[in-house]
Amino acid sequence: MLLLLGLCLGLPLCVARQDPLALAEELEEALRWDEQQIGHRVPRQVRLQQRLKTKPLMTHFSVKSTIISRYAFTMVSCTLLNRASEDKEVDFQMQIPAAAFITNFTMVVGDRIYQGEVAGKKKIHGDRAKKQNNKTLEDNGERGTETFSASVIIPSKDKAAFYLHYEELLQRRLGKYEHVISVRPQQLAGKLHVEVNILEKSGIVSLEVPPLQNSRQKGSGKVEDEVGPPPATDINQNETFAKIVFNPTIIQQAKIAQNGILGDFIIRYDVNREQKVGDIQVLNDYFVHYFAPKDLPPLPKNIVFVLDSSASMVGTKLRQTKDALFTILHDLRPQDHFNVVGFSSQIQVWKNHLVSVTPNNIRDSKVYIHHMTPTGGTNINGALQKGIELLNNHIADNDIDSRSVSLIVFLTDGKATVGEIRSSKILSNTKEAAQGRVCIFTIGIGNDVDFKLLEKLSLENCGMTRRVLEEDNAKEQLIGFYDEIRTPLLSDIRIDYPPDSVKHVTKTLFPNYFNGSEIIIAGKLVDSQLDNLHVEVTASNSKKFVVLKTDVPVGSLRTGNDVIGVSTPKGQDVDQNYIERLWSYLTIKELLTSWLKSDDEQEKERLMERARALAVNYHFLTPFTSLKVKELAPEATQRERKDYGSSAAMGPETVVQSLHGKDMPPEPDFMKQYNPRIKISKTSADGDPHFVVDFPLSKLTVCFNIDGNPGDILRLISDHMDSGVTVNGELIGAPAPPNGHKKYRTYFRTITILINKPERSYLEITPNRIVLDGGDRLVLPCNQSVVVGSWGLELSVSANANITVTIQGTITFVILIHLYKNPAPYQRNHLGFYISNSKGLSTNCHGLLGQFLNQEPKLTKESVGLGSNWNHTEPSVSQADLSSEKILKVKGHRVPVIWKQRKIYNGQEQIDCWFARNSAKLIDGEYKDYLASHPFDTETTFGRGASQ
Repeated sequence: MLLLLGLCLGLPLCVARQDPLALAEELEEALRWDEQQIGHRVPRQVRLQQRLKTKPLMTHFSVKSTIISRYAFTMVSCTLLNRASEDKEVDFQMQIPAAAFITNFTMVVGDRIYQGEVAGKKKIHGDRAKKQNNKTLEDNGERGTETFSASVIIPSKDKAAFYLHYEELLQRRLGKYEHVISVRPQQLAGKLHVEVNILEKSGIVSLEVPPLQNSRQKGSGKVEDEVGPPPATDINQNETFAKIVFNPTIIQQAKIAQNGILGDFIIRYDVNREQKVGDIQVLNDYFVHYFAPKDLPPLPKNIVFVLDSSASMVGTKLRQTKDALFTILHDLRPQDHFNVVGFSSQIQVWKNHLVSVTPNNIRDSKVYIHHMTPTGGTNINGALQKGIELLNNHIADNDIDSRSVSLIVFLTDGKATVGEIRSSKILSNTKEAAQGRVCIFTIGIGNDVDFKLLEKLSLENCGMTRRVLEEDNAKEQLIGFYDEIRTPLLSDIRIDYPPDSVKHVTKTLFPNYFNGSEIIIAGKLVDSQLDNLHVEVTASNSKKFVVLKTDVPVGSLRTGNDVIGVSTPKGQDVDQNYIERLWSYLTIKELLTSWLKSDDEQEKERLMERARALAVNYHFLTPFTSLKVKELAPEATQRERKDYGSSAAMGPETVVQSLHGKDMPPEPDFMKQYNPRIKISKTSADGDPHFVVDFPLSKLTVCFNIDGNPGDILRLISDHMDSGVTVNGELIGAPAPPNGHKKYRTYFRTITILINKPERSYLEITPNRIVLDGGDRLVLPCNQSVVVGSWGLELSVSANANITVTIQGTITFVILIHLYKNPAPYQRNHLGFYISNSKGLSTNCHGLLGQFLNQEPKLTKESVGLGSNWNHTEPSVSQADLSSEKILKVKGHRVPVIWKQRKIYNGQEQIDCWFARNSAKLIDGEYKDYLASHPFDTETTFGRGASQ
């Protein structure tokens, strides 16, 4: 039995080709057949059985959510039936909100039960944890989803049931809470049931259920009605309770989306608010305090819009950004002040100071934005410094009242390429300049943006961040993001409780409060017999300093733990005190945020330990915990019990464990066969990655592997001091296929070629696009064939196949583009790097591949009768020689090698090579010596000019 468990971005679609209504009718018959004994057939069902032979049938898909005072418990259950005569592999996939924590996963396969348990990780890789943590923050940027996936082999004529539990605290935005349930079972489900129960003691108002939304997978489904709830939705509501049920038949499902990708089922609502100090709820000594004042005059805004106008913004991105800014500018209030900064390689400021909001200034700023043209690189550091300088000067020169709010709205689609490009330095420069007086709200557009940098910029400077995907409507999302911050009502908010009355309280200081949002604080009462809790709120608004004081009668708020409708994961003794779980959720989120912001290693370790202990205690899957699944089996099958770990909920790797020993199907072919006429040598780094070095004089080919980590940047060619060429490759992670010997694979996501002679230029290549910068920035898509050349550099692109880079006519590199039509969970679009001509590289050239270009090896067999200098080349290798181990002598290294056939993706099926099992003995130095600090790092580690 094969078992795969993991979380990854994206969700592959399963497209049905049958007529939807006919298929739905046949499925209904199939379900009636299922209710009888397996094996009983009637003639009308023969054709359907043949259709379903290779795909198990989903008999049941159910999602049940219970929301108690904004805290949501959700359980997903799914049942699949294998009606084939042989064992079949099935996939269970579920999109969950990115801010949610998984609390349990259980599978029942036949008579075997596999139950999940959250455990602490013993060790976590720093860079990988940062990437995981990026996706666990309250405001994760996309406000999107992660995809949980599990695969299992179902025996013939048997069933598998999946149960997934997750929890989240709903965030209030634009005056509404939003609960999103992904209804994407990948096929028409025999019984589909979605139920949401909402219990709000304050009273429910403005409840709405919009049509199904499916923007993440465009074209995969359609909405029957333009307004109102989806068909087959039933809503029952009273003052404090609401029950919403979505229960479409198979035929109704087929009318929405015949492939089972129905979309997002969304519920929006708000609650009554009466107390000025907010709403406090208490349960078993834990309390939660919701603070969302209204009817306050807005604070004046000092706002600078900092817009990326580099070459990569060309086309739709810049046009939609401009359209959004035109709308936003008209929304500014008369008491606000504003300015506009455009940046590429240069920083361009509309005015040298902030101006008031007048019709003339709005008109002139729109003209300035309209004439922005995309060109050059991306100077993020300079743009931020200029925006902060404008705000600081405005405050100092005009003696601005402290009760105004200073904001930067920063928008970019790329990474820093001009000026200061080190993320750590950009962050420190920005923090030093802002001094906590300027809040920075960042927006990342597209798939190539340095989102980790944008997120940390906002975290460290009291802001928020969003990601806008290229295929989405950027204008609507930008306006929606601005709407969240358009109306600041309070600043410098502080909420105090008597220190002898509470403990373990979450964050109580907040820089700003925007209309339509909410401040949430949770903690525990010290005295379980306390009758009144003193609450004091101090803040600034546009008119005066606000001080709110009151004694809240918590004695009358206490209730027993009698909340119904909260399902407990099987096998877990979970105390369903929703306020206590809300407190733990909020505390862990704040610890993860503090961990990401901290640069002190001891502090980070302390924060990680606290977050891990809480997460294990409350069964939350986080970047610092793992999910172990154990088989609950009879004593006779104890030997088959296995533990396997999944990465943290947002982690890049997936641990694969084979419980049945059955292999996964082979990887699909690439989207496009590569042009066989292109000249590619064997010297290359491709795939996992596998390294191949061809020595033409001795006619020897040597291969070795490098096991890197996702996010590592490997130096492939290092000849900066002589020929002026450096090649760096950034790794991306992917789960290994079942039965693999690794926890994950790594591939090259980005190849960066840096050229310093005769002119400085660089190439940044991904599977989707090429950035060529030699003074002017040029962005080329990889799906169009083109030839360009300048600065002694020629670039030839064969659409979706390969890229040939020729430097000064004496150095040629070929980058192969590996694309998949329907990628498996363990596959990633990636690049392969090949050296076609190395004549122009110097004898001092180094790097993982470069160090071998001017060397010639010897192959020896040190055994009786052959002597110590036995030497041969590949064509003369005998069968006896192939079965024994040899010694390769190269650059003073002595490395055992074996004869091997290896498949590489250069247009050939396979190559023959001498494989060095221990690459550490083959290369100079250690693996860490070949790690670059960033993609544009040209420092050398070996040879002349090496950094110390």
